[in-house]
Amino acid sequence: PPHRPGLVKMSSAEPGRFFCTAGRGLEPFLAREVRARLGATEVDCVSGKVFFRAAAGAGELRKLRSGERLFLLLKKHSPLPVSGNKGKMLHEIKSLVIEEPKYWLDVISVWRKLHGHEGKTDDVFQENTLAPKRKSEEEANTASKRQKTEQLRAIVSEECQVEAGKGCVAPERMRGQEYWIESKTFPSKGSGENPTANEKLSFSFRVSCRCSGAIAKILTSQEIGRAIGIALVKQCGWRADLRDPDIEIFVHLNDIHSVVGIPLFRLPLANREYIRTAGLRSTVAWAMASLAEISAGALVLDPMCGLGTILLEAAKEWPEACYWGADISDSQLEGADGNIRTAGLMDKIELLKASVKALPLPSESFDSVISDIPFGKKFKIMNDVQLLPDILQEMERVLRVGGTIVLLLSQDLCKRMDCLTKCAGSDSPEATADGDSEAAPAEALSVNGNSSSLAHGVGESFLSSRHFGSLVPDGVYAVSLGKTDAFIYKYRKVSAAGN
Repeated sequence: PPHRPGLVKMSSAEPGRFFCTAGRGLEPFLAREVRARLGATEVDCVSGKVFFRAAAGAGELRKLRSGERLFLLLKKHSPLPVSGNKGKMLHEIKSLVIEEPKYWLDVISVWRKLHGHEGKTDDVFQENTLAPKRKSEEEANTASKRQKTEQLRAIVSEECQVEAGKGCVAPERMRGQEYWIESKTFPSKGSGENPTANEKLSFSFRVSCRCSGAIAKILTSQEIGRAIGIALVKQCGWRADLRDPDIEIFVHLNDIHSVVGIPLFRLPLANREYIRTAGLRSTVAWAMASLAEISAGALVLDPMCGLGTILLEAAKEWPEACYWGADISDSQLEGADGNIRTAGLMDKIELLKASVKALPLPSESFDSVISDIPFGKKFKIMNDVQLLPDILQEMERVLRVGGTIVLLLSQDLCKRMDCLTKCAGSDSPEATADGDSEAAPAEALSVNGNSSSLAHGVGESFLSSRHFGSLVPDGVYAVSLGKTDAFIYKYRKVSAAGN
């Protein structure tokens, strides 16, 4: 099984319900991580998300490495019934979001505690009795607001674009003042009086809505977001703010479930502050490192390190090991050096210029080899038929017996790897980890974390193959890199090379 991060000391925070989005194929990694790192319970995996309950502070939650965006869970419901009546469907959606204010109180309470706010939750959830912001506070926070606005621009431009099945809406921005005034005609809770028409509401929000499947054929994300936003203004007295809201309401409706939540952090967890120049997606790099079974004092090599993302993720998570990175490209090594310095890991990671086909390193000197085999537009090895077997043979040479190799391969490279392992298996003695004639079973994880026989139909020959030289296949994991799919292959060395 993948090597798990060490358990951290749990905080005294009250248990909260969360969900975290994940790249396709990384859900099982995230599920294991929240259990190991946070002691999470009620863990449930679906495509693209992991739901869980945990008593953890913001600092502990921010340490999650295999997830994308983290949310406080407000509602998780079965798919909404679809009908041809738009009005009825919008009513069902609004009821799902705001019919039970207690859920809002509970979630806002957890949100405030995680963000270090003091006081009661009533000051952010009242029917039009919110206290106005004091001028002095606004002046004191001007610089902070500017910075938050800059950070949000990237999110706003990404999430608020008008696309099929995706949108972000602030309710009736051009006519928004009408709704603010209308909302003030509702009686204030407990006072029996109406606030003055000039009073400004202090708690702001925006709605980000994504819908797909059957419901997207009836309603657009913009229509749903607008309806929810107007309902929240009227019932809660909140103020819509698309650019710099206090909270964001995330609504995702599809044929699997209906989910409502509040992002815990403004920026995705996958945005690493210690990576200056991004290369491989950090979540995928972390997942690869978690499979390598890195232990204290281990020597870990990435012989095609590029910008060093895999080494950075591994060294941050398992700092008691030593890391080496090699690459033939001066520009890639320069970028990797910049990232290592930004991360403050100069004493953990060594770089050298070398060809992966002829590494100037002793045989059987490393405990783990991890590498993203290039297959993109800028760097790829597909033009050289002999290069892949040469690479694998050199990795096998420098790896100690019992060590692991973890590779990221494209579908085309997978086919070549399958061919290599088939040929090696037919021409070589059938050595396995326990000495039996059976091949060591490979593991392809499905979304729910259970083993499945194949990963998206690719890897059949890999799963049935014996070994390549002294290497035994030990797992294949299908993952998404955005516009393309890839596969993480894991091998274990069971004997000295050539034996």
